[in-house]
Amino acid sequence: MPINSKQRKELKSAAHHLKPVIRIGQHGISDGVVAETEVALNTHELIKVQVQQGERDERHAAIESLCQKTSAELVHHIGKISIIYRKRKDNPSK
Repeated sequence: MPINSKQRKELKSAAHHLKPVIRIGQHGISDGVVAETEVALNTHELIKVQVQQGERDERHAAIESLCQKTSAELVHHIGKISIIYRKRKDNPSK
């Protein structure tokens, strides 16, 4: 179920202090990046991702692709930093 605007605002606030835990470089979305993102989402639910490649459209396409492959939702993106969220299946924090 998609997150609503109130939840999005709360998630953005909660992510403010976080540092990027995933960095997408010049090689784009590899299987290793997807696997590490899965681990991070299973552990934290809410993470920041830094996309270091290309122009704005390319960065947005890369983060959308990562969200699709991990069944996560894009909460917010600004510049090269994106916040993504996926609710844990077991023992959710909220």
